[in-house]
Amino acid sequence: MNPTRIALVGDRSTAVRAHERIPQIASGYDDVDLHWLPTADLVPAEATAFDGVWVVPGSPYADEDRVVDTIRAARSGGTPLLGTCGGYQHMVLEFARNVVGVAARHAESPVAGGGGDAPASTALITELACSLKGRSGQVDVVPGSRAAAALGEQSFERFHCSFGLTADDAAPLVAAGLVLSGTSPDGEPRVVELPGDAFWLGTAFQPELADAQPHPVVDAFVTAARERARRRLAEGLDVMAGR
Repeated sequence: MNPTRIALVGDRSTAVRAHERIPQIASGYDDVDLHWLPTADLVPAEATAFDGVWVVPGSPYADEDRVVDTIRAARSGGTPLLGTCGGYQHMVLEFARNVVGVAARHAESPVAGGGGDAPASTALITELACSLKGRSGQVDVVPGSRAAAALGEQSFERFHCSFGLTADDAAPLVAAGLVLSGTSPDGEPRVVELPGDAFWLGTAFQPELADAQPHPVVDAFVTAARERARRRLAEGLDVMAGR
C-alpha cells in the first residue's frame, strides 16, 4: 500500500470525463492510493483518516448532505481538501452553512421537505447567466495566494459547469474569511481558498481536463497530502516506539 491515501468523494460514472481522467493522473504519482467514496455511503467523520480529500465533479450528488458534512469534517480536521467544479460548489455551501450560518442551497437540489428547485432567494449556487459547460476561460489570480503559488497570476482553464457562485453572493462569505483567489476577467469567482496552513482550495474549473498533467493545482494538493501522510506515519512510528 502506498503511503499517501487520497479519498475521492463523488458518485463515479463513466459518463463523467473527469472521473476517467483522475486515475490516469494519479498513476503519475507512485506513492498515492486513491479510494473512491460514493456519496450515499459516506461516513463524514472518516474524512480525517485520509491524507487528502478530493471532492470531484459530477453533481448533483446522490447524497448532498453527506458530502457537505464530509467537507466540514475535513476542514475542521485540517485534512488537505480540494474541490473541483461540483466539489468547489459544495465547499462553498459548507462554508456558508457552517461558518457564515446561512441556510444556503444549491439550485439543482430540491427544497427540504418538498419538490422542485430551491427558490432563487435561498440558492447560493445558482445557474450561471452564461454557462461554462465545455468552455475554456481566463482566470486572474490574486498575488500571494495559495492559488497563485500553483497557477501564477493568470491562467487559462477548462470548465464544464452551468452552476456557480456569483460575485454578489460571495460578499458575505468573503466578509467571514473566504478568499476569492481567482476570478474571471469581469470579477466572477473561479477559485476560492481559506487562509492558514491547511490546504483548502476549490476551483470552478476542472484541472482534470487539462492537456498537460499533472495540473499544478492537483500537484499542489498531492504535495499537501504527502506532507500529511509523512506526519501521520511519523506519529505512528512514535506511538509504536513508546514515545
